[in-house]
Amino acid sequence: MCLAMAAPALATPLFENSEVVDVQLIGPLHSVIRSKESREEFPFVLRSGGTDLDIDVRVRGKSRVEICELPPLRLNFERSEAGEGTFAGLKRLKLVTHCRGGDRGAANAVEEYLAYRIFGLLSDVSYRVRLLRITYMDTEHRIETDGHERFGFVIEPKRQLAARVGGVPKDLPGIALGQLDPGQAALVYVFQYIIGNTDWSFVTAENEGDCCHNGDLFERGEAIYYVPYDFDLAGIVNASYARPLPIMRLRSVRQRRYRGFCTDSETLRAAIQHVNARRNDIFELIWRTPGLTEKDAEKAADYLAGFFDKAADEDKLLRAFERDCLDD
Repeated sequence: MCLAMAAPALATPLFENSEVVDVQLIGPLHSVIRSKESREEFPFVLRSGGTDLDIDVRVRGKSRVEICELPPLRLNFERSEAGEGTFAGLKRLKLVTHCRGGDRGAANAVEEYLAYRIFGLLSDVSYRVRLLRITYMDTEHRIETDGHERFGFVIEPKRQLAARVGGVPKDLPGIALGQLDPGQAALVYVFQYIIGNTDWSFVTAENEGDCCHNGDLFERGEAIYYVPYDFDLAGIVNASYARPLPIMRLRSVRQRRYRGFCTDSETLRAAIQHVNARRNDIFELIWRTPGLTEKDAEKAADYLAGFFDKAADEDKLLRAFERDCLDD
């Protein structure tokens, strides 16, 4: 199964490699966090590689705004002249922060980054991410940042993904399963099961105008591609605040539940085979991911091994998926 697509050259180098970028984010952090309702932008300096960029920062996101000590942020580069540096060619970036303090909060950010990278191994029609080692500096001196570095990551902008894969972003109130690229959809089903994520849907979420929950749609040719995002409630992350939806009747987010729609058997089999073929690459990725302690890497590897043990019997796993699949 190959989901690679011809792509034009892109202006920004940020997502062209996976080395960690060291940055300082300097500005009125206390005011940003207090502006969860208004989502007002505040002037900051992003310092990286000896270059200072004038940017604007505001809070973003939905549920994490309420539960995170440091909510996700949006970085606006419109005031800067990034030149030829790492952040050249950018207008806005979504930054996923460490959310909560302590070692587990730091590990959770990297584990969610890992989930994005795993889907990137399975499909080119996926959001690329770049890991940052961030030193936060609150110029209001209201938040004790202690000078410690924290891992976070930035997500490829939607229009850059579209340009890279030769597609067009689509904002639709709903989507029929027949409109979806079947190969991509089947990969999403299997991937979400692998990482233990049930917080996604092809249905428009409550209080949202467009489809779909924790996924974006891209049109290419005659098909629509669903691209997943937001994996903080997945079992591979196992964030301290993560709880399964009551309707799932699961003990914890570490317990897997297949939420794929019923689809052609051979298409689903091809997705399982494609994932199995990338098994070694996935485990290598775990051990190569910066910011994961040996213990955290072992935990992630053990969790994914639980899937691959089942996937060794391809026919049995296929039957289980088809037994549990959702009717449209």
